[in-house]
Amino acid sequence: MIAAGCGSDDNNSSTSASGGTTSTAAAPAKKSIKVGLVTDIGGLNDRSFNTLANKGLEDAKSQLGIDGRVLTSKSNADYVPNLSTLAQQKYDLVIGVGFLMADAVGTVAKKFPNTKFAIIDVDATGLKGKPTNVEGLLFKEQQSGYLAGYLAGLYAKDNNITTISSVGGQKIPPVDHYIAGYQAGAKAANPSIKTLNAYSQDFVDQAKCKEIALSQIARGSGVVFQVAGQCGLGALDAAKEKGKQGIGVDADQAYLGSHILTSAIKKVDVAVTDTIKQVQDDKFTGGANTTFEVKNGGAGIGKVSAAGAKYQDQLDAVTKKLSDGTVVPPDTVK
Repeated sequence: MIAAGCGSDDNNSSTSASGGTTSTAAAPAKKSIKVGLVTDIGGLNDRSFNTLANKGLEDAKSQLGIDGRVLTSKSNADYVPNLSTLAQQKYDLVIGVGFLMADAVGTVAKKFPNTKFAIIDVDATGLKGKPTNVEGLLFKEQQSGYLAGYLAGLYAKDNNITTISSVGGQKIPPVDHYIAGYQAGAKAANPSIKTLNAYSQDFVDQAKCKEIALSQIARGSGVVFQVAGQCGLGALDAAKEKGKQGIGVDADQAYLGSHILTSAIKKVDVAVTDTIKQVQDDKFTGGANTTFEVKNGGAGIGKVSAAGAKYQDQLDAVTKKLSDGTVVPPDTVK
């Protein structure tokens, strides 16, 4: 032990030009694992939720050296077959993207107890049968929504806008968390603001969300928040078409144009990469959840446009209150 500490082990050191020793020992090789990702029906082109999950997988491939594969679901009927295929092929970790996949993940996890599963937006402790090989990846979307709504309320107050709105996909907890926070944040910033909300019952068809948003704009909405994945891109297009402000969701959608006031984001990509690293490091926590929020950088808002830049100090103050628990937004739409 003393000799090794002095650098005399020829296999672990070499002599430098100055006469000292430099270590040439290789870092421990990362554990090689296979990770499969199953998208929900929004697919990889939703430019938000599924796109972020895939980015997390790609980041893990480049940063951690894992092997990854994505299976796309065209309908709810594809969930169980896709999850089962990856488990049968001995993938070390299988990740289900989204709340709609809860029952499928619970079913498949029970059939493949030696495979590790993770599911985004689902409380693993509430899955049927309580499988111990599933980790839930949860987000406090209401915090992101609150920040976006606070900005919308401030903007509306200064621009004589009396109404703002939101377009949800389906009425499921992650969607309602965003909307509840958005409405609460807007009213905290501007108590007289009116809020409109409707659901497209769809996460894919952009025409449906655009129609809803156009109706809301006709009723006075000056800011439209989309919470409907790919479908919601239609709502943002309606805002652009009518010269109104739009708010993106999940990913930072500022790239869509200057009409995007900000985006309510949750770092699904970070959650996916972190969970893969847990498995690689033998620290996977099955039967439990990991929660991402403002406090740990897992939730927040994206780029604020020029139209909202003057409110940055106020947004920073609210972010601090969310982080320390001074402000606790509701997660249920009334």
